Amino acid sequence: MLKHVNSRDEFYELIKEGTVLVDFFATWCGPCKMLSPVLEQLSEEVDILIVKVDVDEVGVVAAQFGIQAVPTLMLFKNGQRVDVRMGYQNKNQLLAFINQ
Repeated sequence: MLKHVNSRDEFYELIKEGTVLVDFFATWCGPCKMLSPVLEQLSEEVDILIVKVDVDEVGVVAAQFGIQAVPTLMLFKNGQRVDVRMGYQNKNQLLAFINQ
């Protein structure tokens, strides 16, 4: 499942249970545009929530996590951040990241 976040409260509600992959992105970012269809495909193949956070629209969340580059991918398990990756990732890299 793929979900776009519109607020800080919504973000924290979504990451608190299970495994959640968060994509901090910007609409003007080239690598983010390349990553988007990969995440859409992945969302249909794996049973985890993928949350997209536009750093320009929900900047408060990006600031709380110190996001300085996009795309930045964060993996959360039961509300706890377990790993971070920056830059474009292909599908196999994303699967390895999720399944670690």
